[in-house]
Amino acid sequence: MIQVENLTRRYGDFTAVDKVSFSVAPGEVVGLLGHNGAGKTTIMKMLTGYLEPTEGRITVDGLDIGQDPSAIQSRIGYLPENCPVWPEMTVIDFLNYQAALHHIPTADRHRAIARAIRRTDLTDKATSPIQTLSRGYRQRVGVAQAILHDPNIVILDEPTNGLDPSQIHQMRSLIRELATTATVIVSTHILQEVQAVCERVMIMRSGQLVVDKHLDELRETDRIRLVTGADARPVLESIILPESVQAAPSTGDQRFEYHFHAEETRLPRITDELVAANIPVYALAPERRDLERVFAEVNGEVVHD
Repeated sequence: MIQVENLTRRYGDFTAVDKVSFSVAPGEVVGLLGHNGAGKTTIMKMLTGYLEPTEGRITVDGLDIGQDPSAIQSRIGYLPENCPVWPEMTVIDFLNYQAALHHIPTADRHRAIARAIRRTDLTDKATSPIQTLSRGYRQRVGVAQAILHDPNIVILDEPTNGLDPSQIHQMRSLIRELATTATVIVSTHILQEVQAVCERVMIMRSGQLVVDKHLDELRETDRIRLVTGADARPVLESIILPESVQAAPSTGDQRFEYHFHAEETRLPRITDELVAANIPVYALAPERRDLERVFAEVNGEVVHD
């Protein structure tokens, strides 16, 4: 559905996005993750036709964004990071105006607006001036305008920005609902949001795409975690390379933790040697990484367990 090839955007000597390539299949829910300034918003603006790439190509359903921007934009619902709204308008008037911009037929506008209001839980605020709404409710208005025309691609830039915990839960539910009928791309710097609603993550760093994997793939690792009741380093280093053994800080309760690479065929021998040395074994299992650890690794940060 979406194909991006060598996408680049420069501002003078500064490269905001550097030769990024990826594809998104119909029905996927993809999280675009990265620190502020990593290039997420710039990519979204180029995907939606609001910003022209310096280099590279974007196609949506076979249409080129440079040649058919209007046709592509009609397929996309977009929530910018700071959604522009007209504060003096009421919610329902603003959505009616947006419906006209989306070329929704007059006869269908009432149904489209009512559905968007219901899906974003704005019923109680429908006749309120936007300037009287909290930031969280304004964010919901932004989402409502993005889904008015039932797009088959929904692009949300920081959709939970300014929402309270209850509203965040509602937004997650809405994103899951949208994913049943549309391809969804969510940009955020909040790891929990990606883990809660996305099946695939793309991590940006300094304008480059450094990770593009499904969450299940990210959690896989060939490292082993061992927890013992005594110093096990001599035993481990007699079986595997000493430099591959990483000891975690001692917890002070006579538990020693180690992380290392080892073939499965060596694990029985490690266990036998530890038992023979009267070293209690509390845990011996494949190490599992969460998104926080992966994100820290690609950004050169340290995560302490």
